[in-house]
Amino acid sequence: MRSLLPRLKHDSRGAAMVEFALIAPVLVFSLIGLFDLSYNIYAGSMLQGAIQQAARESTIEGAAGTQAAIDARVTEIVQTIVPSATLTFTRTAYTDFADISRPEDFTDSDTDGVCNNGEPFEDANGNGLWDSDRGSVGMGGARDAVLYTVTSTYDRQFPLNNFIGVSDQVTLQARTVLRNQPFGMQDREITVESCS
Repeated sequence: MRSLLPRLKHDSRGAAMVEFALIAPVLVFSLIGLFDLSYNIYAGSMLQGAIQQAARESTIEGAAGTQAAIDARVTEIVQTIVPSATLTFTRTAYTDFADISRPEDFTDSDTDGVCNNGEPFEDANGNGLWDSDRGSVGMGGARDAVLYTVTSTYDRQFPLNNFIGVSDQVTLQARTVLRNQPFGMQDREITVESCS
């Protein structure tokens, strides 16, 4: 027995198998994570490219009648990569690039930072209400800056959610803003309303 112990101490047969068994789970999880990340980046770049093209098509005169066809092309492009993707589209029109995501102006008479108590505000989008975003829904008119947002939701392609607790769905959002072509003049009237 004593002669066996020194021989075992120097025997390295089978060590590679044990080392691989220790390293394999880490390697497999790293590869799955890399594949998942790469897939989502590729899907995101396809989405961004598709909405860039769609936004350019949306800026021409008469594009309002082709909105469904433009959205269908974006959906088709994205679903060639992610067949289970569900897409939602929003378009918000602004009179200028500087107006994007800006609230409607109001006179803060009571200095509480809230449009209330009958304070006057400029109704930039014409809906009769004070809004924290002055844009109006839709493709807008001539010379409007239009923010085009597409959100894509799909099931995760690699089973990371089972192992590390990430969501089983991926949500990607792509946005672009372009100015509509000057195909006509707009008569804009900003009305002054009162906050409720």
